[in-house]
Amino acid sequence: MSTDRFAKAETGAWIGIIGNVVLAAVKGAAGFLSGSQALIADAFHSASDVAGSFAVLIGLKAAKRPPDKDHPYGHGKAESIAAIIVSVLLLVVGLELAISAVKSIWNGQVEIPKWYALAAIMLSIVAKEGMFQYKYRLGKRLSSQALIANAWEHRSDVYSSIAALIGVGAAMIGGQLNIGWLLYMDPAAGAAVAVLVLHMGYKLVMDSIHSTMDHVLHDEEANPLIRAVQTVDGVITVDELRAREHGHYVIVDVKISVNPRMTVAEGHMIAKRVKNHLLQRFLHVADVFVHVNPFDPGYPYRMQDQVREDTTTLLQ
Repeated sequence: MSTDRFAKAETGAWIGIIGNVVLAAVKGAAGFLSGSQALIADAFHSASDVAGSFAVLIGLKAAKRPPDKDHPYGHGKAESIAAIIVSVLLLVVGLELAISAVKSIWNGQVEIPKWYALAAIMLSIVAKEGMFQYKYRLGKRLSSQALIANAWEHRSDVYSSIAALIGVGAAMIGGQLNIGWLLYMDPAAGAAVAVLVLHMGYKLVMDSIHSTMDHVLHDEEANPLIRAVQTVDGVITVDELRAREHGHYVIVDVKISVNPRMTVAEGHMIAKRVKNHLLQRFLHVADVFVHVNPFDPGYPYRMQDQVREDTTTLLQ
């Protein structure tokens, strides 16, 4: 919503891009030189994270655009769309890694990895966990679905690196002790990495689709908004409140009841106070639409016909 929010989110995306480029290069070179299938697969996983971070960056820039005629509620859903792109990339990469690992095992193309493969994997685990913690906390603080999805990419890379560590370590032990079947642990670890990537990609796709579709906040999330409206001077009761998610922010539609004897201008002023109060108190609220009703102590128990009979208007 604010310029500061987008600046911090974009900084997080750039940190992911630079970090993943470095890790993909290091793991790719170490995997190629050491002959480790698992490490090469792990390098491709980091490379997919680079594309994912770019998708997040594009989504953030689109979401930063102000509302216009075609998008009166803003462009917040661009972040959710970016998160879907990231998730689909994970699925594609996971499928490719699985096919590659199965081919290596089937064809018996196994090698004994070199020692520096382990060093590259350990570096990856430490770096990716640090990136996950940074982006996840930043995404939560900024309410950015795309950043959170990108953070979980880093966490999945940690899991894949751990699987690669087990596979490479077992293959190296197999080479030292001349145990042939342990050599297959390296491509088997590559297959395990692929399964982890596919699982994470599926989970993120479902979460991102859910965020993209219009849905209201649950009661535990909407109740603080209702309580805040009830504290505004002039509001007798809150008849209804709906908060729709639009990416990182929400749009609030609220119906309030006021004194039926006050003027339209007075009711309008109360509505303005409600809107300003919600916008100032809740950072994730981007806009508020307030509908003012005359308070009826009998509603909803009295029949509407009775209400019309009891109501006196200026035309009568």
